[in-house]
Amino acid sequence: MNELLNHHVQSIEISGIRKFFNLVASEKDVVSLTIGQPDFYTPEHIKKASITAIQSNKTTYTNNAGIIELRKAIANYYESNYHVSFNPESEIIVTTGASQAIDIAFRTILNPGDEVILPAPIYPGYEPLITLAGAKSVLVDTTKTNFKLTKDVLKNAITEKTKCVVLPYPSNPTGASFSTAELKELVDVLKDKKIFILADEIYSELLYDFKHTSISSFAEVKEQTIVVNGLSKSHSMTGFRIGYALAPQWIANHMLKVHQYNVSCASSISQYAALEALTNGLADPIKMKEVYQQRRDYVVNRLVKMGLTVNNPNGAFYLFPHFSKQGMTSFELGLDLVKKSKVALVPGTSFSSLGEGYMRLSYAYHQDTLQMGLDRIEHYVQTYY
Repeated sequence: MNELLNHHVQSIEISGIRKFFNLVASEKDVVSLTIGQPDFYTPEHIKKASITAIQSNKTTYTNNAGIIELRKAIANYYESNYHVSFNPESEIIVTTGASQAIDIAFRTILNPGDEVILPAPIYPGYEPLITLAGAKSVLVDTTKTNFKLTKDVLKNAITEKTKCVVLPYPSNPTGASFSTAELKELVDVLKDKKIFILADEIYSELLYDFKHTSISSFAEVKEQTIVVNGLSKSHSMTGFRIGYALAPQWIANHMLKVHQYNVSCASSISQYAALEALTNGLADPIKMKEVYQQRRDYVVNRLVKMGLTVNNPNGAFYLFPHFSKQGMTSFELGLDLVKKSKVALVPGTSFSSLGEGYMRLSYAYHQDTLQMGLDRIEHYVQTYY
């Protein structure tokens, strides 16, 4: 009866990141630098807020869009940090993680036959959701432009079928991000076009070299922009599953319908934890970012000394070194690293075919783990590379 299943579901696959992680999980004594999971515990005051919510019986359904206190805190957060205003009553939806926000956005704006531009290499979570919505992903190559979508590349990719452009910045897997001037060039291409912008800003608080600019702060494109963000990376709250979508009311009204029938509302307990994070935990990301930046500098320095080519990432907690071996695909090289040097990285092809020849290294790990992993990579480079 397999033929009775949804053909879009049959055509998508499990994430290459998880697939590779699961494949090497049974190997013993492997140092894994694969998963984008912050190694910090959720701050104590946030955990206490969730406990208090339970003890106070705040365990019922909430407003579909989320508790108004949290939506106001999100609005204040974007106003204070990124100088852009959203109405908490009608333009903010609290979601079950940023992934759900992306899903309801695509299901709201896409029709069968539409095209969505994805700057690749790119996180593998977008393309399957686009497929499930009946639309088509159009991968554009950023490997020759420092892993950034440029105005010229964007112009060449736009067709009469283009419905949306996805801008994930800072990027997973490359850590690349846009300056205000670079964003302005993209805005100039997209303004006055009937094309949506989906800005995935989940790593916005983990930007090292300059301050994050939300593309929604450009008045020329605000009415066509959907912003996705959340608390998973900024406050190390991955298991709380709290994300949010920011969009003009005319879009948010329809997204809320999809959200309502999808999950009703995000976890009430997690919402109160998120409220604490965005009111009394505004300094939490700063402390984590300082550590991540030290780790970034350490890992980049080690890889360069090994002779590997790597772009110095602007943010997030990933590196994407060019790491290829003649006669091997990235996937085969990943397996060879595990077999011969007991260290696991994510093959670049997990982030589309344009990731061939690269490997992703996550530095969301303790310094001791990073040092051990890099020692093993160095051993592989010196012995087998």
